Amino acid sequence: MDLLPLAEYVAGLDRKRTSAGVLFRDERDRVLLVETTYKPQWEIPGGAVEAGEAPWTAAVREVEEELGISRPLGALLVIDHVRASGAMPEGLAFVFDGGVIAQTEVDGIDSTDPEVRSVALSTLAEAEALLKPTLHARITAALHAARSGTLVLCDAGLPRHP
Repeated sequence: MDLLPLAEYVAGLDRKRTSAGVLFRDERDRVLLVETTYKPQWEIPGGAVEAGEAPWTAAVREVEEELGISRPLGALLVIDHVRASGAMPEGLAFVFDGGVIAQTEVDGIDSTDPEVRSVALSTLAEAEALLKPTLHARITAALHAARSGTLVLCDAGLPRHP
C-alpha cells in the first residue's frame, strides 16, 4: 500500500463547520433564547467558531457580543453532529452550560448586536414553536445533561449512546 504524501493527505481531510452555544436557564428550567434579525427561528446564545478558535472561546465571545454579559462557562453539555442541509455542510455543535440566570438579569440585557432583536426565557413547550426541531431536541438534551452532570452525544439533536 502506497501512502499519500503528507500535503496531499492533509488537503483531502474533511472539514466540518463548528458552532458553539450556551445554555442559560432559570430556576424553573426556562431557557434563554435569542430572537435573531436574520432568520425566523430563535436560537440559544452562540454562533460559528472562527478559524483557529476553540469552541469554548467562541461560546464566551458570542455571549459577550450578543448579550453584553461576561460569565465563566460551565461544563460541556452536548456535542451534536449536525447533518448537511441545503447549502450548509455537516458540522458539529457544542453546547456549554451557562448556569442559572435570573429574570432580572435577562430584563437588564440591552443587546447592541445588530443580529439580536430580543431575548426571552421560555419553557421547552414554548420554545418548540420558536426553534428548529433539531435545536429544540439539542436543548432538551442539554437540559438533561445539566441536571444529570453528564455529557450527551447527539446526532441531529437526538441523544446517541456510543
